[in-house]
Parts: sequence; C-alpha cells; structure tokens
Amino acid sequence: MENKHKGGSGTSGDLSLHILQSPSCEGDEMYAEACMIAEKLFSKLSTPESRKRFREAQALGSHSVKVQHVVWQSARELGFASEKKGLFSKYETSALRPDMYKPLSTSGILLEVERGKTLKNNMDLLDLWKTHICTSAHYLFLFVPHFNARSGGRESVYPAVVKRLRSFYDENNLTNVHATFIFGY
Repeated sequence: MENKHKGGSGTSGDLSLHILQSPSCEGDEMYAEACMIAEKLFSKLSTPESRKRFREAQALGSHSVKVQHVVWQSARELGFASEKKGLFSKYETSALRPDMYKPLSTSGILLEVERGKTLKNNMDLLDLWKTHICTSAHYLFLFVPHFNARSGGRESVYPAVVKRLRSFYDENNLTNVHATFIFGY
C-alpha cells in the first residue's frame, strides 16, 4: 500500500520522500510516531543549507561519507544512534549493523544511507532484508540519491528503488517491515 510522496523535483540537492506501508499500519500509533519522525527529519534536511550540502556530497569524486554526515547530524538530534551493535545477535549474521538506529516503544527504526552502488549492488534490498530480520525494528528510513553521479546523472536511482521495494508492500506479498520511508536526495 502506498502512502504518500512529497518533496522536490528530483534534482541533486532536492529532498523527496516516498512512503511504502503495510495495510496493517492503518491507525497504528507506532506508525504515526515513525511518520512524525520522518516529517521532522525531512524538514531538517530540506533547508537551503542541507540542500547545498547534499549537492556538494553528490559531486563526482566526493566520498560517500559526506552524504552520511549530512543525514547523521540531523538524525542524531532526533535520537538516532550510529551503528548500534547487537540488533542481530540471534542470527548467524550477528555482526550486521545499521548506519543508525532509533528505538520506539516496542520496535525501532533502522536508518541506512546509500550512494553510488545502490542498484548495482542491491543495497536497497539488503537494507530491507536487514530490517526484515531485525527483531528490534519494523521501520526503515532509506536514503538514496535521485541519480547516480558516476553515470553522469543518467541512472535514476530513487524512482528505481521505489519501484523495486513497492513489490514488498503488495497485499499478497507483505514483508514484516511495516513501512519503508525512502528519502531521495
């Protein structure tokens, strides 16, 4: 089930947000809390200063850590902690860590920031899988570029990620990730 899309024109530096949600989220307080946090984060990252920092971080040859720093500063202000350990301790893949994590009353939010190889290395699918197996999180905040700078801006990443992840929210094929908030920068 699709919820909403908001944001810029899809050019570098403009922030967009697309929410994919499970039908079970209807009227759910925790989903409402995750939406409120997403709105606050979206607002913080939509300032002219943040948009400028996103554009600079997307420049060809720039390091991906620059994008993370743009997001992480605002996310920390909202209670996210970086690289939380122990979230996957009951699995053989126990060393997995999200970029950031925020606990909610009975669940939590994994926050992941991707850049250049989002589609080629299926990082969006890996991030959804990590959230799916994480017993401490049912929400994913996923940051992906609008376009891949290395391809000269020809590869549309954000719309492709929305399209790929949409299939996990089909009524006949639901994941246990209650909602994915896809931020395009």
